[in-house]
Amino acid sequence: MKRFAAIFKKEFKSYFLSPIAYVYLFVFIGLTNWLFFKTFFISNQASMRAYFGVLPIIFLFFIPAVTMRLWSEEKKSGTIELLFTLPLQVVEVVLGKFLAAYAFLCISLIFSFSVPISVAMAGDPEWGPIIGGYAGAFFMGGAYLAIGIFISNLTENQIIAFILGVVITFGMYILGSPIVTFSLPNFAVPVFTFLGLGNHYDSISRGVIDSRDIIYYLSVMGVFVFLNIHFIENRKWR
Repeated sequence: MKRFAAIFKKEFKSYFLSPIAYVYLFVFIGLTNWLFFKTFFISNQASMRAYFGVLPIIFLFFIPAVTMRLWSEEKKSGTIELLFTLPLQVVEVVLGKFLAAYAFLCISLIFSFSVPISVAMAGDPEWGPIIGGYAGAFFMGGAYLAIGIFISNLTENQIIAFILGVVITFGMYILGSPIVTFSLPNFAVPVFTFLGLGNHYDSISRGVIDSRDIIYYLSVMGVFVFLNIHFIENRKWR
């Protein structure tokens, strides 16, 4: 536990030891607020539906930017070899990196709480969809992170890791959307609908928190964290 805590602390602090984290936070908060409030006062509705509608698209670029360096930088600088010589288990390192990135994502979302406060001051919103929207964002963000960290493990180039992260998460996000399922045979439609990241987010963001959606996101996180551990262990043995 102490070794895991040390990895988590090191990785989490690394975000704030350079201007990168502050740039990420500024861009994330500034962009999401601007996209939301530019239409909020025109619509004349105390609702955050538009905010949670654009959030998955922002995540497609924001989260791969956060995760692209986590393994790519280690591999390029050679520090990953040093990690293998330390008395650390691979699972401790992977979980430490993942949870540090997740903590940074949670901080980013917490900073956005100024939006529902502003909406509440302007009107009388329904809090069910707002709570559901944030719950969906926390779960979907965790799934994006697990995918992004796994992809960062596949290459030494951060730009390639970023591009692959955007492409693969986008593919998984639209997997169950009508644009994909309309040409599929009937027996395959329920499978693709269930596998799509976006469908589960849409369900939760409406304020309907279903255990199946939560289990789905936890499963996606678990699968990609497991794949990350598996690939690192294979590299370690080689």
